Amino acid sequence: MYLIKEARFLAPDIKLFRIEAPRIAKKRQAGQFVIVRVHDNGERIPLTIADSSTDDGTVTIIVQNAGKTTRLLNMLEVGDSVLDIVGPLGEPSHIENFGTCVVIGGGVGTAIAYPTAVAMKQKGNHVIGIVGSRNKELFILEDEMRATTDEFFPMTDDGSYGEKGFVTDKLKQVCDDQKVDFVLAIGPIPMMRAVANVTRDLGIKTVVSLNPIMVDGTGMCGGCRVQIGDQTKFACVDGPEFDAHLVDFDTLISRNSLYKDKEQKDLDEFQADPLKVLQEVRHQCRMDQAAEALKAGSD
Repeated sequence: MYLIKEARFLAPDIKLFRIEAPRIAKKRQAGQFVIVRVHDNGERIPLTIADSSTDDGTVTIIVQNAGKTTRLLNMLEVGDSVLDIVGPLGEPSHIENFGTCVVIGGGVGTAIAYPTAVAMKQKGNHVIGIVGSRNKELFILEDEMRATTDEFFPMTDDGSYGEKGFVTDKLKQVCDDQKVDFVLAIGPIPMMRAVANVTRDLGIKTVVSLNPIMVDGTGMCGGCRVQIGDQTKFACVDGPEFDAHLVDFDTLISRNSLYKDKEQKDLDEFQADPLKVLQEVRHQCRMDQAAEALKAGSD
């Protein structure tokens, strides 16, 4: 069992968790992720490690309501536990002194971009942050991104905060104004594809972090396979970061929608009585904690 030490909403439907997992906190690097299972019968979901602390042995994840499991997870509070956290998984971000780096986060993708921005800054890069969201209410991690970047540009689709427009609008402007050596873009697939289209003709090295369907996170199930150029890769062990100019985004979108009907059915069943599901999870958690305490006593 992994104890939740902090739980708070950053925006509607977007919640930050700080969870006790000292071994993962000690080893994780920027760009890596964990797979979380809330309860015995729950599905396994991949979530990027947004931050960690070796002082208190915690990892930070940021979760946006999407399907059944993310909504259930976001109902948990301080003192609750999740059954499993496996990690750190995936290849770390490639960090070097590129020169001028633009780090782009779209929506909850900002939580994934943030640790790489920190690592890039620590390596001596001039880091430019561009963060976009649909509106001001959904804007997250502004203080953290401002603290680690040399220049920071907030963008909203409706103009309710920062500048009105898409992250690609600001990226084009930045590239016109100065030489950019590296771009990292993380967010919705259409956003990452749009960024790749901007930088391809400019010849700027660009990396995206992919979020395909994933089950085990160790390369065994094959569910997370992605097409990178003429090669098939597995996002869990070969990624999750890949050369944006080689990603087959059309195939990625198609594969991510394979279980859309099943996911919607599960979500509908959950939303019929979410509190009942939460109570069952908390009951199981108490039973597991009691069993662990009994085992520890007998040892």
